[in-house]
Amino acid sequence: MFPAADYPELLVGLEVSDDAAVYRITDEVAVIQTLDFFPPVVDEPYDYGAIAAANAMSDVYAMGGEVVLALNIAAFPSDLPSEVVGEILRGGAEKVAEAGGILAGGHTLEDKEPKYGLAVMGLIHPKRVLTKADAQVGDALVITKPLGVGIITTALKGSVAKAAHVEAAVASMKQLNRRAAQEVQRIGVHGCTDITGFGLLGHAHEMAEKSGVQLRFELEKLPFLEGARRYANENLFPGGACNNQRAYTQAVRFAPSIAEEMQLLLFTPATSGGLLVSVAPSKLAGLLAAFAQGQTPCWVVGDVVEGHGIQVST
Repeated sequence: MFPAADYPELLVGLEVSDDAAVYRITDEVAVIQTLDFFPPVVDEPYDYGAIAAANAMSDVYAMGGEVVLALNIAAFPSDLPSEVVGEILRGGAEKVAEAGGILAGGHTLEDKEPKYGLAVMGLIHPKRVLTKADAQVGDALVITKPLGVGIITTALKGSVAKAAHVEAAVASMKQLNRRAAQEVQRIGVHGCTDITGFGLLGHAHEMAEKSGVQLRFELEKLPFLEGARRYANENLFPGGACNNQRAYTQAVRFAPSIAEEMQLLLFTPATSGGLLVSVAPSKLAGLLAAFAQGQTPCWVVGDVVEGHGIQVST
């Protein structure tokens, strides 16, 4: 590992890992760089491409920036019909265009299982970079998308998910975090990350650890997509939920009355989840009003206190 002191223009990336790397170009401009790709999580090729693109761009929004350039990262079986490949790429391209960015080619190779995603470049002022290391005691915790896409897509793979539940999950995953990030930047918040592969509690733990605080969540305030609780009660969890539980369980304290299924649901990975924001009480009303005016959903789900780790109450 290269010593961070030798690279003062690398604002985020070596000593403090975060959602994306940030490199200062001038006193006014910094580049946000990230990439992400994965196998299909839904059946429709177009939706898969759009979801993968939205997920990859989400890290730029978690840092408070705007997407400007993207490159495809793809692997497809040689016998995959060209029209399927075309729909995957079209979904990604149209989502990048929606973000106001440019998709400028990329790289593709053959593989037995389809994989698709993006390498993404964003821009931001160096002094306006948001990280997961700035949550402060007294802050309110806000999330911008309901939870549960991970268990719903797992139920879909098992052919037991209701069509309406899948439709809502797909719509949530395709929704960009751009507008939420713009409002977060305009109002001004302390900490921000997005909820993806480590689930709510994994990403919350990273914020708590890097900020030197404790995050408290109230279960009754957490929003879930319709069907998520049902599939949790049917124990239809993806393997990643158990992996996250093993990795982060020592840092989380649950109220005794919270069922094991609900605990595991909070560890369940998400694809293209919402933002988790830590905002000062004095700015909370303004942030909620801005979200409401922009028709951007959000929920106040907890607060930040002294201590360490995560606490989940009823």
